[in-house]
Amino acid sequence: MKQLFLILAILFGLNLQAADIHVALGQSISDAVRQAREMVRKGEATSVTIRLESGIHHITEAIILRPEDSGLTIEGDGAIISGGMSINVWNKQGQLYVADIPDFNGRPIDFRQLWVNQEKAIRANNVNENWESMHRILTYDKQEKVLWIPKAAVGKVLKKNSLKSPYLEMVLHQMWCVSNLRIKSLDVQGDSVAVTFHDPESKLQFEHPWPSPMTPNTGHPSPFYLTNSKELMDWPGEWYHDILTHKLYYYPRDREGVGREAFAAVYPVIPTLFEVVGTAEHPVRNITFKGITFSHTTWMRPSEKGHVPLQAGMYLTEAYKLRPQIDRPNNHKLDNQGWLGRADAAVELRYTENINFKNCRFEHLGGSGLDYVVGCRGGIVTQCTFADIAMNGYVCGSFSPEGLETHLPYNPTDFREVCTRQEVSNCEFSDISNEDWGCVAIAAGYVSNINIEHNTIHDVSYTGISLGWGWNRDLVCMKDNKVHANLIYNYAQHMYDCAGIYTLGNQPGTIVSENVVRDIAKPSYVHDPNHWFYLYTDEGSSNITVRDNWTPGDKFLQNANGPGNVWENNGPQVSDDIKRRAGIIRY
Repeated sequence: MKQLFLILAILFGLNLQAADIHVALGQSISDAVRQAREMVRKGEATSVTIRLESGIHHITEAIILRPEDSGLTIEGDGAIISGGMSINVWNKQGQLYVADIPDFNGRPIDFRQLWVNQEKAIRANNVNENWESMHRILTYDKQEKVLWIPKAAVGKVLKKNSLKSPYLEMVLHQMWCVSNLRIKSLDVQGDSVAVTFHDPESKLQFEHPWPSPMTPNTGHPSPFYLTNSKELMDWPGEWYHDILTHKLYYYPRDREGVGREAFAAVYPVIPTLFEVVGTAEHPVRNITFKGITFSHTTWMRPSEKGHVPLQAGMYLTEAYKLRPQIDRPNNHKLDNQGWLGRADAAVELRYTENINFKNCRFEHLGGSGLDYVVGCRGGIVTQCTFADIAMNGYVCGSFSPEGLETHLPYNPTDFREVCTRQEVSNCEFSDISNEDWGCVAIAAGYVSNINIEHNTIHDVSYTGISLGWGWNRDLVCMKDNKVHANLIYNYAQHMYDCAGIYTLGNQPGTIVSENVVRDIAKPSYVHDPNHWFYLYTDEGSSNITVRDNWTPGDKFLQNANGPGNVWENNGPQVSDDIKRRAGIIRY
């Protein structure tokens, strides 16, 4: 490893010592973090800035920042931190190009994303991303744990009534979520096929009641598509990774040229690039990231255990219907129970104070983007771009701890668990939730005093901003949240039961004001073509003020709300000045 180049700068007059550490391409960012930590510990500097050289910094494990790293600044004008590996050599086989995928850290590697010439390639599927052509399910047998589909949907992946592809997956559209289900067997019976799935997702899929797949008797049977099979590669831009032979197959787009080194491809090998981890007693404080791009991550749970979400990408670990239903004082009866997990993000924060991001990019990501997970106080995210993200863009706060049934109120004795006083402002979100269609651009759960202001959100699969959690009117830790002057359009590109801005739970002092929501997408395959809204206060929403929001019409929903909500002056009559001010403020 080359010697890191160190410059010490004495700040005369203030009697403070600041240091810069420059990290060139190929040098270790983790080593620079340790060097900065030791300089502060030894009294050689009171503050350190790590400056990353412009270009791609490849990493093979997450960089961890700890309480001892408090006060650090990491800057990188043009620096990209990538969790991916490059492919430089291809061999042509007919229309396809083939590359060898070597072991990673001593073991075979699998991945769910591929980027070619900085554009996301298509994981081989049977509809070529023409989502309007998806097949519909026929029926759904919960007792036998069988899903029936048309035979026409599986012709390419069958060989004498058995699977050609050992790791075939189904992506099933169901109301406000999609499930990723690993197919165990296909049994052809006439024009229909009985499909079974592996566990644990099979048990979850057939036991959890919400959201359910829609059958033909509803008038809008659930669509689905099949993916992860070489036999499905018939369209430019598609790819398939055979993990048994370590071969990657790619069908190049016309514009990508030919030859052994015709296109630059990157596949991800890790789920998280940075972890900022403190404790309640010893949080990580006052770290700033500036001008850095976070790219090329994956999230492998769907390949290993399937993925059956409840909402906003939060996946179920156990769920079932209740008979008899539970009586809940102050709430309607509860007909189901569920416990949740949370997907990985490119950058994750736990027990922190004032961890800030300015002029950063979160893009080409296979999980979520930035996640203030638990115990975070403060933290400003501003002038950042979130784009091409498989799941949620910005995530903040608890979505029920793993041990708490998700409909129970969350009001921890130790308020240090609660994420509070975050801000996300003047950021752009686009092409979010492009794999898990039930995710959102900004997902804030049990939060307090969050400020979501002057963001521009467009081209998302479901809801723009989701604020709150719990489906419960009881008083919890949420309060004094602000959603102000955001511009949201071209949302709900795949899922309905949605809104530009959506709330859950009791949130005293929360204000949703002066936002602009317009231009909802019109996919034909949604479960209910009328069940979409500009503004939507859902179950348990209480003590929330919704005022002066511009929308083209008054298509709003207040579903099973609690007391104290105030709706004032929302709709097309709102002033043009409010319309002009919404979205990113250009400096």
